[in-house]
Amino acid sequence: MIPGASGPGTVTPPTPPGPPPPANAVALGVRAGPAVTSLPVGAIDGAAALASFRESCASVSRRTDGSGLTRPADWQPACAAARAWPGASAAQFFQTYFETVKIGDGRGFATGYYEPEIAGARQHLPGYDVPIYAMPADLVRARPGDATPNAKGQMPLGRYDQTGAFVPYYDRGAIEDGALANRGLEIAWARDPVEVFFLQVQGSGRLRAPDGTVMRIGYAGQNGWSYTGIGGVMRDQGLIGSGPGQYSGSMQGIMQYIHEHPVEGDALMRQNQSWVFFRELTGDGPLGALGVPVRARASVAADPLFVPLGAPVWLGLDRREANGLWVAQDTGGAIKGANRFDTFWGAGDQARVTAGGMSGRGDAVVLVPKGTLARLQQQ
Repeated sequence: MIPGASGPGTVTPPTPPGPPPPANAVALGVRAGPAVTSLPVGAIDGAAALASFRESCASVSRRTDGSGLTRPADWQPACAAARAWPGASAAQFFQTYFETVKIGDGRGFATGYYEPEIAGARQHLPGYDVPIYAMPADLVRARPGDATPNAKGQMPLGRYDQTGAFVPYYDRGAIEDGALANRGLEIAWARDPVEVFFLQVQGSGRLRAPDGTVMRIGYAGQNGWSYTGIGGVMRDQGLIGSGPGQYSGSMQGIMQYIHEHPVEGDALMRQNQSWVFFRELTGDGPLGALGVPVRARASVAADPLFVPLGAPVWLGLDRREANGLWVAQDTGGAIKGANRFDTFWGAGDQARVTAGGMSGRGDAVVLVPKGTLARLQQQ
């Protein structure tokens, strides 16, 4: 989840004139990919992808596809077949109902995310002083006429001040300085502000209290400020690398820098003005943007303007562990543009290591219902 660097109070320069970026996958350009039969779908990743696709069907067959690639009805044959299709012959399922397309140049880039488990508790215990906030009621979208719509045509998020004027919501620095304190929004408290920062980057996680009880929390909303990847800021400052005084660009390396340089680290985290609010989760797994659980080694986050959420995705990268069939079931603040993915690795120490060091490049194709490309070519 990386680049960009504009701290609090920084004025962002106007975007230079030029052609606007492609609005979605269709605008960027779509062409046929390799035959599904040529993709080496293994028994394990195939069965996992089929199970995740099956869970996505309730949403994918009724939601509007912002990528422009598919229509809700296009998914109905595959979804109907998926209900009873055995996982042992998952490869045949995808071969029967799907074709592949490449979006733009088809050159993929994948990072990783996971479900963190950090020290936290429902109560404000000694040493547990970092608040985890629920969505505040005054965080709203502007009424028409009170602000300029964003690039997606939506009214921006913010708040109405005491004069009734619509203003941006409190940014990370203001929230850390207490803008939301004593409003009854604290659903839990954590020990380490750095762990909470990265829990916000991941979007969900587990809080383990001193008595061993676990509280699972998930994404509830965001304050309306753009995401800034602090790894990119560190790279711009010459802090990322293998030389003296430099750190790994992995999540572990970034966390090490912040812990070893607490003052500079706090300022660094504040450059990401985005703040994530949480809610308690009950039941199965962390939930993705489709409202269904994301699964380890089966779910990816993608930009829904370039990949239909619920669609299978094939990755052939220079990181072998990330190769194979995935299902796009989530989104992310840093996951923007064509062929940009964030692979989900579950919970635990190994998931943390794999996700934190994941950076893979290679080929990416999207699996869409058969007939999609022919229909698009006729439009």
